[in-house]
Amino acid sequence: ESITIAITALAQELKAQGKDILSFSAGEPDFDTPQVIKDAAIEAINKGYTKYTAVDGISALREAIAIKLKRDNGLTYAPNQIIVNNGAKHSLFNLFSATIQAGDEVIIPAPYWVTYPEIVKYCGGTVVEIQTDDTNAFKITPEQLKNAMTSKTKMLVLTTPSNPTGSVYSKEELVAIAKVLEGTDIIVASDEMYEKLIYEGTFTSVASVSEDMFKRTVTINGLSKSVAMTGWRFGYMAAYDNNLIKATKKLQSQSTSNINSITQYAAIKGLDGSADADIEMMRQEFIKRRDEAVKLFNAIDGLSVLKPDGAFYLFVNIQEISNDSLNFAKELLAKQEVAVVPGVGFGSEGYFRFSFATDIESIRVGIKRIEKFVKAIKA
Repeated sequence: ESITIAITALAQELKAQGKDILSFSAGEPDFDTPQVIKDAAIEAINKGYTKYTAVDGISALREAIAIKLKRDNGLTYAPNQIIVNNGAKHSLFNLFSATIQAGDEVIIPAPYWVTYPEIVKYCGGTVVEIQTDDTNAFKITPEQLKNAMTSKTKMLVLTTPSNPTGSVYSKEELVAIAKVLEGTDIIVASDEMYEKLIYEGTFTSVASVSEDMFKRTVTINGLSKSVAMTGWRFGYMAAYDNNLIKATKKLQSQSTSNINSITQYAAIKGLDGSADADIEMMRQEFIKRRDEAVKLFNAIDGLSVLKPDGAFYLFVNIQEISNDSLNFAKELLAKQEVAVVPGVGFGSEGYFRFSFATDIESIRVGIKRIEKFVKAIKA
């Protein structure tokens, strides 16, 4: 079970019992979906766009994705190199299912989003973790990648900006990684879900750094985080290798078929620039929350956190206090009614993930409770 979903559900259950729970566990913006997107959905319903669609998505939507990828990322894909899925988690599930089998190794940098290794295991593959920490901003080096690669390596998973750390790979760092992969058949799964939430520097799409990288990379994205469409379930992937897209389309045709038709029409407005002002409003608010939370955490004796360049998470170092993050999170919830996600669920012990996708006053109160909890441990 996803540890993030499990802890979020437990926090909601305790809140329903009347407890004053402050939850910083969910990877979900607290903003509403922009009105322009909701209006497009209402219009689609009223026009009767409620029937089955093509498995890989309506042509207007795939064209909108292609235009977005060209405009924002410098990537040229034809609509038949794109498939629309039920959220980016579904994109990953279909990609891994179509490519990974017993004996294949998948390199996953840790800390990682909790779902990656579980899908690899479901497909019969072997997870090869590359450990990173806050001394290298939670990013792998070319040397680490080279040492992890074997003749069985089928795929490398890259996430930029990262969930759970918020780290963002620079163009130079991606070029160096690309050089290590040259001459291999390794697929790169690039999860770019948080690309619009960049606070320092600029975003570089993994597939854009070289022709070789473009041909081996599957770009995965969606609208859950950028325009607060988590519940709408919209994700997509794009690949140079049309056979790979065809394979995932076959799988989807026999499992879920097309994604929600109303979501498809609404998503066009999330891609074409209509919601850009809403995205910028959210981004600016997240910057304020990030800066406040980082300042407050780093003022607590025994805790430390890097200021993330993207996403809306802090990966807080608790190694001076505890090397059992699960117990730390359980005790924090029981004693101070604050929900965070233990780092062990992301493959990195000695940390917890704190989502600042909530109002700034709740962040202040929550961190004050965490400070009280830490002081009691140190006393």
